[in-house]
Amino acid sequence: MSSGGAPQSPAVAKSEVAVEGECPLLAATFAYWDNILGPRVRHIWTPKGDQAMILSDAEVTFLANHTLNGEILRSAECGAVDVKFFVLAEKGVIIVSLIFDGELKGDKNTCALSIILPQSELAFYLPLHTICVERLKHVIRRGRIWMQKGYNIISVLSLEIIPIMELLASMKTHSVSEDIDIKDTVLNDDDIGDSCHEDFLHKAISSHLQTCGCSIVVGSNPEKVNKIVRTLCLFLTPVERKCSRLCKADSSFKYDTGLFVQGLLKDSTGSFVLPFRQVLYSPYPTTHIDVDINTVKQMPPCHEHTYNQRRYMRSELSTLWKTDSEDEIPPDTVIHTDETFTPDLNIFQDVLHKDTLVKSFIDEVGFFSWQPSYACYSRLSQWEQVVCVIPAVPRSGLLIDILCCAQVFMLKPGLSLRSTYLAQFLLLLHRKALTLLKYIEDETQKGKKPFRSLRNLKTDLDLTVEGDLSIIMAFAEKLRAGLHSFVFGKPFYTSMQERDVLMSF
Repeated sequence: MSSGGAPQSPAVAKSEVAVEGECPLLAATFAYWDNILGPRVRHIWTPKGDQAMILSDAEVTFLANHTLNGEILRSAECGAVDVKFFVLAEKGVIIVSLIFDGELKGDKNTCALSIILPQSELAFYLPLHTICVERLKHVIRRGRIWMQKGYNIISVLSLEIIPIMELLASMKTHSVSEDIDIKDTVLNDDDIGDSCHEDFLHKAISSHLQTCGCSIVVGSNPEKVNKIVRTLCLFLTPVERKCSRLCKADSSFKYDTGLFVQGLLKDSTGSFVLPFRQVLYSPYPTTHIDVDINTVKQMPPCHEHTYNQRRYMRSELSTLWKTDSEDEIPPDTVIHTDETFTPDLNIFQDVLHKDTLVKSFIDEVGFFSWQPSYACYSRLSQWEQVVCVIPAVPRSGLLIDILCCAQVFMLKPGLSLRSTYLAQFLLLLHRKALTLLKYIEDETQKGKKPFRSLRNLKTDLDLTVEGDLSIIMAFAEKLRAGLHSFVFGKPFYTSMQERDVLMSF
């Protein structure tokens, strides 16, 4: 690769990051626009180890400078962060650049925080793009405060650049496959009610769906943890599965904000400490599943989670702004010193809302065994009696039901029957979510009026069971962000207050 004769940035500092395994990220850079010299690179981060593609410092500098070309006339709101995606086919790389304004040496400058990957990793990176961008955006918010106060922004940016390198390296080797074989999950024939208690499985899947498909699975046995991870990923889209991670057999990964499902191993003492700040910054509430003791906990619903997240974020930035020295409060410290907001560190609650959707799914899937059950024989006998007594009366519904049951019981275990049934179940949930959205649009004239008919919605859409409503609302939230806040009102409700509101309808 040629650098094209670009002038070198003077005294470019470089950090080599030790990353376990092969990191697909080639380099990360922090550059700024100098009004005299043009684009300048301030710092370069590169992974240390065997890489499929290696860039020289001159090549990295040339690519980083490319991200700031044309930004001299940038006009944006104060605090805005613009995300730009470059695919440089002639160089064989892709560059994700976050452009923002900051103060360096007392002057306002246009800055760029960029990550560089080989073009061959485009398909691998795209599902993870949103995760990386959202994490980098927040570290930029903290970094701008450090720049405004004249502190070293590189130390702040390193707190997120290094974990993102580790995240991409771990996803390269332990990400969940887009196509999951149902034999590797708890939904396999011999596992329901055998290796996994049915009530625990029901509660885990139900809570997983209620928290928008985001779950943490912890345990001491990596095989058992990964089996539950794959089972939960069956209820995600193929893209969301690519944003999920299996646990490592010999040691545990760190918790990573933004992943949908991730398996984590306990330490030698049988515990795993979750970082409060990273869990709270997850885009959706999270379900916590412990496979050792068969417990399921969940975070509050979306609107309460978003409320807590934003209040904590404001509190964190406010506290950083009030610091008098660079060493007074390390940027990665959990902030809970604001008198107006004390976060609840016990953010996981018991699963209180029971549902019928997942319960019916598990019960029906559980009947797909090798031998026909007594229920099947009795229904076949019932059908024979009906046909013998009134042969001219059509019984198509019962006939199709019985024939389907008979075909199910004739199929050998391991075929795609359960996968097809699962796909139909997910399609049902998706259609219910679309119906709910359309119902709310009609009732509110597409958001022009407040929504005041929750009781009618629950009755009309057959969502009177709170767990069923929570599941469909979670599906709808992913289709239309902010739905929970719109339905339950702009004022903040705690989980207990929300349940009181729902009971009053």
